[in-house]
Amino acid sequence: MNADPDYTLADFDFELPPELIAQHPAAERSGARLLDGRSATPADRHVRDLPQLLQPGDLLVFNDTRVIKARLFGQKASGGAVELLVERILPQHEVLAQLRASKSPRPGARLRLAQAFDAEVLGRAGPGGELFHLRFPHDPLQLLQAHGHVPLPPYIQHGDAPEDEARYQTVFAARPGAVAAPTAALHFDAPLLQALAARGIAHTEVTLHVGAGTFQPVRVQRIAEHRMHSEWYEVGADAVAAIEATRAAGGRIVVVGTTALRALESAACAGTLRASRGETDIFITPGYRFRVAELLLTNFHLPRSTLLMLVSAFAGMAHMRALYRHALDARYRFFSYGDAMLLQREAGTIGPCSNSNC
Repeated sequence: MNADPDYTLADFDFELPPELIAQHPAAERSGARLLDGRSATPADRHVRDLPQLLQPGDLLVFNDTRVIKARLFGQKASGGAVELLVERILPQHEVLAQLRASKSPRPGARLRLAQAFDAEVLGRAGPGGELFHLRFPHDPLQLLQAHGHVPLPPYIQHGDAPEDEARYQTVFAARPGAVAAPTAALHFDAPLLQALAARGIAHTEVTLHVGAGTFQPVRVQRIAEHRMHSEWYEVGADAVAAIEATRAAGGRIVVVGTTALRALESAACAGTLRASRGETDIFITPGYRFRVAELLLTNFHLPRSTLLMLVSAFAGMAHMRALYRHALDARYRFFSYGDAMLLQREAGTIGPCSNSNC
């Protein structure tokens, strides 16, 4: 069982005024507000204050995934409009994608995409057939880069613009494959990274290619019945060595974002952190026993979402409720382009893995 059977969706619900959903990023990446939630009394700061909030010898862990231009618009042979969101790039120029159309195309149908190239529908895929399996004429990454759109989240109400191409991407994005940004890391810019390094705070990278499933609602009332979407991750030997060296020297592991945290916990499921790669559908909810992080930097998440469940597991249910009340009262900006918070792992939440994925 993945979660405490007593938890329901109502335990992770709250009223969010629509005007607090950030539609554009802060003028400067590190200029976003930061709610320091490490203690019972929250403090209002800015992301640029992070070097003073951390200690020399701490280690930041980033997700170095790169967002691809995964959204495509086109037409069926009948002329009907289609919209594709590429979820996964496969060998042989094939992809898995979400597809919107008035009537779903059948296997063998051809779609004209971006008025530039044709894709063949091979069939349906995924546990419930929710994805479409397609073949592109050549390298999907090249075609998406040339003709695709930035896959902004559904709660951002404008089409992608040049601003989004730059700002819905971290400054250290290296490995293409995500269809959503690791948003906590969007707050880091060159001056902040330099200030952290000058303070004696190092960083390392892991990879988790964030899927569109991160925005899918939880459709069951009992949290224990939810099944997570699967995403590809890799925690390399260099990252493991950096974490082990930091711990040996008495430093803390500061994970930037829920996606980096999920990658690390997936790599630690066997009992100790080890280099690994593959698919993960780890579902972290209150009661989970963490193995890696002491601190977590994260944005403010959707009501009733798996991400809110994760941060509640990390910092404690009661504490997270209090922090979100403070954030709402103080008019923090929410979601991908919003503000951030710094959390301390709740005492007693480290130990043997309690998740069925381990």
